[in-house]
Amino acid sequence: MPFDLNLVWFILLGILLIGYAILDGFDLGVGILHPIARTDTERRLFMNSIGPIWDGNEVWLITFGGALFAAFPEAYATVFSGFYLAFMLLLLALIFRAVSLEFRSKNKSTLWRAFWDYAFFGSSLLATLLFGVAVGNSIVGLPLDQNGIYLGGFWNLISVYTVLTGLLAVSMFAMHGAIYLYLKTEGQVQERLQPWMWRLWGIFLTLYILATIMTLVEVPEAAQNVRDYPWAALVVILSVLGIANIPRTLFNKKYGQAFLSSAATIAGLSGLFMLALFPNLVVASNDPEMGSVVANSLTIYNAASSQKTLGIMFLIAVLGMPLVLLYTSAVYWSFRGKVTLGEHSY
Repeated sequence: MPFDLNLVWFILLGILLIGYAILDGFDLGVGILHPIARTDTERRLFMNSIGPIWDGNEVWLITFGGALFAAFPEAYATVFSGFYLAFMLLLLALIFRAVSLEFRSKNKSTLWRAFWDYAFFGSSLLATLLFGVAVGNSIVGLPLDQNGIYLGGFWNLISVYTVLTGLLAVSMFAMHGAIYLYLKTEGQVQERLQPWMWRLWGIFLTLYILATIMTLVEVPEAAQNVRDYPWAALVVILSVLGIANIPRTLFNKKYGQAFLSSAATIAGLSGLFMLALFPNLVVASNDPEMGSVVANSLTIYNAASSQKTLGIMFLIAVLGMPLVLLYTSAVYWSFRGKVTLGEHSY
């Protein structure tokens, strides 16, 4: 191959991460906002707004995990062993979220439905919080030995910074979900969502500023690639413009544009996360030589599969990705418009 396959797969992983964050982000946001629904009908509307698409959105996460395993197996092993308990909690949350969607309307008992309502909310909140905590730990790094084995425990993953990134993820997905719900609902439900979009944008903006300041203070090397590569400033600009455009579009009642701005914000922050890592996949926080690449860190080069493997995977991706995009577009087009309740609704 005439190009750097390691870099290509790092970029492709970034695209998969962005796709998942945007698409499943509003799914999770709907779950986080589920308690603001006041009646059984409203709660069903919330669930049915994502009912036909939520499982397809999670395919992006599965594909990301599969691609990481095949392209960078050593990084995959380190991440899954280091975050083992956290990943089990995430898996439990995703399972409960799926089961709550499918089981809630199987019984008309008030107690039965209340249990699954709380399960839907709690699992969506926990999954989002864990995603954000994982991002925070990836930025600050993990203590690794020379074999890339995680040296800490579960509680070493919890800090002020990682909790802040977790809360940032929760506010961002909740905001994204609120705008999505506004587009999918009407009447009183839609009216009640309007102030929530503004509140969640304000909470997100506050946490975003705090997280940015804390990142620059605690992990100054995270901004090194932005300083080294002038084009990286475009990612920063995308994030800032996306965030700034949300209140403008909400004020002008251009809610479709607000959703696109929210999606651009998520894409921008995901891009900044990838820039903060590059060329590392897992940063070793305990190495005395902190910088762009450190001895025990796993990079896109020392943690990668063979060039032949990466080349074959690339050809499969070239053939498969257009089909995935076509399928995703077809599903969203089929279920466009306002959500309605029918005989077989959730």
